[in-house]
Amino acid sequence: MKTYKGYTASVRFENGDNLLHGTVEGIRDVIHFAGTSVDELETAFHDSVNDYLGWCTEDGVSPEKPYSGKLAFRTTPEHHRLITEAANAEARSINQWMDDVLESAARATLATGSRKVRAG
Repeated sequence: MKTYKGYTASVRFENGDNLLHGTVEGIRDVIHFAGTSVDELETAFHDSVNDYLGWCTEDGVSPEKPYSGKLAFRTTPEHHRLITEAANAEARSINQWMDDVLESAARATLATGSRKVRAG
């Protein structure tokens, strides 16, 4: 996978049209590009990202940033101790434990279909 301006591409080949197709991963907005060769595909990838960023600027919208996989987290010392003990009880690192717990909580929350608006 290639990266350009922080955006990462995934690529697939469509046999029916003999084109390489790519999309930008890690964002909800859809950025698609295609080419008949690797060089053409890479140029189309760069052009599509630049077009996306230009469109966002013109419309006064913040472009989506790809998720890095790094999440800053602050908590109380007591919660930190509890998290550490829970991770140790399962013989896992804090990162592994938190990743699973947070993913499970996020999926459960999203499964309800309920959406609240945070006041701002």
